[in-house]
Amino acid sequence: MNQTPLKGRTIIVTRAASQAADLTALLEGYGAKVIVCPTIEIREPDNHHRLDEALNHLYGYDWLIFTSTNGVEFFLKRLTDRELPVSDLDEIKVCAIGQRTADKLHDAHVHVDLVPSQSTAEGVFAALTEFVGGNEHLRGLNVLVPRAAVGRDHLPKALEEAGARVDVVTTYQTVLPENLDRGKLGAMLAGSGDCIAFTSPSTIKNLAKLFDTHDLGKTLPGMVVACIGSVTAAAAAEYGLRVDIQPERFTTADLAQAIATYYSK
Repeated sequence: MNQTPLKGRTIIVTRAASQAADLTALLEGYGAKVIVCPTIEIREPDNHHRLDEALNHLYGYDWLIFTSTNGVEFFLKRLTDRELPVSDLDEIKVCAIGQRTADKLHDAHVHVDLVPSQSTAEGVFAALTEFVGGNEHLRGLNVLVPRAAVGRDHLPKALEEAGARVDVVTTYQTVLPENLDRGKLGAMLAGSGDCIAFTSPSTIKNLAKLFDTHDLGKTLPGMVVACIGSVTAAAAAEYGLRVDIQPERFTTADLAQAIATYYSK
């Protein structure tokens, strides 16, 4: 394969500015010009009531399920802010969705018991069921899921239907960036990009909100659309976009490689 298949191509990355560096570096490594145009900002929740309540009763949980690196970061930050030791998590089984989420936990010296091979809600449920030895062993388990204010409910619902008790607590929120220049954003989308990369459903929803539309297909005519995974791709379809690129595995490295492969054909 050509080492720089993206030479002469401009890729727009919609990730939060604080998290765009890795994807940007990977794409530039393939020769792309990258424009970082964040449509989300990740910040602490408006209040910590539910999270603090969960942290006060950690001993009552059997499982802790982290769905993203953001969930880990903000959960551990709150733990530290409350001057609670990380060792409070020692007695709880920990499930990390995605290798990067697991790595972030390892870096913070938190043990990880399970990293499901499939990062979808369905795949996680299947891995958990297998780990505990069958559906009947999920009954009566207390599960804590720290995550974004808005998230998919498939996994919590599946666990509850199997008889587990699930607490989904808001650990962080994704919001529209405060200092977003809509004019610059519009100009960028109008002509300079070959491909736009989406790394979460909220990056798409917020873009639609910015342009006050439910049909982004009209806003991004002729732009190649790349999505990191099936949930993001479903959100893209919901907002009128045709997804051209979607890697088999839901990582930034796989997304960058899939974009490079698309243009090397």
